[in-house]
Amino acid sequence: MSLPPSPPELGPLDRQNVVALDEAPSSRLRRTLREVFETILLALVLFLAINFVSARVRVEFNSMYPNFHNGDYVIVNRLAYRWAEPQRGDVVVFPYPNDPDEDYIKRVIGLPGERIAIYAGKVYINGQALEEAYASEPIRLDMSERIVPPEHVFVIGDNRNASSDSREWGALPISDIIGKAVFRYFPFDAIGVVQHYALPDPGDS
Repeated sequence: MSLPPSPPELGPLDRQNVVALDEAPSSRLRRTLREVFETILLALVLFLAINFVSARVRVEFNSMYPNFHNGDYVIVNRLAYRWAEPQRGDVVVFPYPNDPDEDYIKRVIGLPGERIAIYAGKVYINGQALEEAYASEPIRLDMSERIVPPEHVFVIGDNRNASSDSREWGALPISDIIGKAVFRYFPFDAIGVVQHYALPDPGDS
C-alpha cells in the first residue's frame, strides 16, 4: 500500500505567515503600539539632541544688511563658545538686553580689554583702524573711546547706521550669547554657510 505524500516543507516566508496567522489580535496590537511608542521616543530624543546643539533663528529687520535680510532663517551653533572664545568677525545671536524675549543677531567687533572708538566713519581698535569689508557703509556718528569689560564683547550690526547694538546699550556679556550663526537655510536662493571674517588684531597703538 502506498503512503500518502508528505506535506511540502515550509520555507522561511511560509513559516512567518503561519506565525502571523497564529498570533492573537491582542498581541499584534501590543506590538504595533510598542513600535509606535519607540518611533515617537526616538523622534523626541533626536529633537532634544538637535535643540541642545543648535537653534533656528529668524532674522528681523535689516540691521545686518547686506549680509542678512529681514526674514532670513539661520541655524545657530549653541556649542560654539563652550570651549572657545568669540572671535572678531563672528556673527552671534543673543537675547536683546532690553527685551530678553527678542533675539538679536550682530557681529563681534571688540574683544575683552580692547579700546574701541568710532570716528571719521571707521571703527578703531586700540587706536588702529579696522578694515571691514562686510559693513554696508561708513558709520555716520562718532563714538568716544570705550574699554570692553572682561568677559564681554562689543557687537555692531553690519548695517551700521540702522542698528541697535553695543553703541547704544553697551558691551554684551559672553555668557548671554546663544551661539554662533553657521548656516542660512532660507530663502532657498541664499542657502549657504554664514561667512565669518577672520579679522586681524589691530594691535596696540
